[in-house]
Amino acid sequence: MNGAPLHLQPRLEQPLTSLLGAPAFLHSLVDALGSPLNVVLPERLAGNVERFRAVHRRHHLTGQVYFAHKANRSSALVRRLAATGAGVDVASLGELQHALGAGFAPGRIVATGPKDPEFRWLAALTGVTVGVDGQEELAELAALVRSRQLARLPVLLRLSGFTAASGVTVRSRRSRFGTSIKALDGLLDAVERHQDAVDPVGVAYHLDTTSLDEKAIALEGCLRAMDALRRRGARPRTIDVGGGFGVDYLAHAEEWDRYTTALTHAVLGNRPPLTWHGYGYGLRAEHGTLRGTLGLYPAHRPLAGPGYLDALLSRPSAALGGRPLGTLLLENLYDLACEPGRALVDQCGLSLARVLEVRHTDAGDRLVRLAMTAGDVSLEDHGVLMDPVVVPRDGAGQDADAGEPVAVYLTGSLCLEADLITRRAVFLPRSPRPGDLLAFANTAGYCMDFQATGAQRRPRARKVAAWEDDGGWRWCLDEQYWPITSSGGLPA
Repeated sequence: MNGAPLHLQPRLEQPLTSLLGAPAFLHSLVDALGSPLNVVLPERLAGNVERFRAVHRRHHLTGQVYFAHKANRSSALVRRLAATGAGVDVASLGELQHALGAGFAPGRIVATGPKDPEFRWLAALTGVTVGVDGQEELAELAALVRSRQLARLPVLLRLSGFTAASGVTVRSRRSRFGTSIKALDGLLDAVERHQDAVDPVGVAYHLDTTSLDEKAIALEGCLRAMDALRRRGARPRTIDVGGGFGVDYLAHAEEWDRYTTALTHAVLGNRPPLTWHGYGYGLRAEHGTLRGTLGLYPAHRPLAGPGYLDALLSRPSAALGGRPLGTLLLENLYDLACEPGRALVDQCGLSLARVLEVRHTDAGDRLVRLAMTAGDVSLEDHGVLMDPVVVPRDGAGQDADAGEPVAVYLTGSLCLEADLITRRAVFLPRSPRPGDLLAFANTAGYCMDFQATGAQRRPRARKVAAWEDDGGWRWCLDEQYWPITSSGGLPA
């Protein structure tokens, strides 16, 4: 492939950096448990919780940080989370059962998303807070509470369809979740009808966007909705701003800018292709003009995670007197809840795969076949482009007899043309050899097991929890981890 290498180096922080600096340990894990293998770092999760709590303290706010459980199935991460006092957002019966079994009391659980009858039944029976999308769900929960003679169930009213009070048009995608703010009065009428069975503890929103403008407008709308609830005689106390805080995956902004620019030129035919069969990630050329939308996650995001939440709370509200949104929450004595998924498990794990074969096609492309499938590390399915790290079998440094960087396509172990770990050519410091490992960093958020399957009767990737102890690394199977494992006592 012509031109300078187009690297997309992952952003690495501790303890992930130290883990990648222990090649013998990583190889011993894969030798024992097979490829692919996922490794999670529970102690980093505890640190991430504290980073979000620091934002609450900066704005003098109280409220809970809920982990969006769907981001990762790990028992180790959820059990470590339980020891921090944080909460968990569950979106299925299985996740609710898992959270209860990991040590979460009902008061630290919020149930969201579409719910089947069994999920609603256990949520109501245990008394967890339930996010409701509309009048129908509210009526079903109230009927369940009455039929079982249960205590009033705490509910969060999930809203959508917000518009700027100033009349300025802000484009946003329609959501199939929540009740439109235009239908708020009808929802509040339903709350009054069912006030014997449900307790409206607050409001929430769910937005599929990275736009601070849209989220600020939603938060303003929630503040007005809380006023409307109070006028109806309710005593709401919580505004839940959901998730979507993002992760900064890449170490260098200039690499992201170079790659996306080069991809545009490649799609237009102004440079050699960068991808398998000219795949455009949503872009295409029509008569020399670029069309389509780049369907990639913004892998370099300088404003992400806790920093994004801080920026939202610091944003002045033009519609509500110009004071920062965090100040408005404080003045009303409201709790702030948030539901980070990807952002809360940032730097909390990696996925390992053994190199099985390296070969060349007739067209001169270098293919590296791995002992995994595309579903085992679904970075590209989530639009995340990031280079793996080579972990040599012999323990030699990555630059050993490297020569020039090489461009490779990473393929999976299925006999399917679509089983590509990367649709783009990945530049590595040297060509991997059979027996080496490739480590895909920072995959704990949605990219580890969100789309993994048992195709060809292959077992799903095993998962282990790892932690540093006395200058070395220790591990156990994910399902065998408890917070006392890594420190000899309950962590702070």
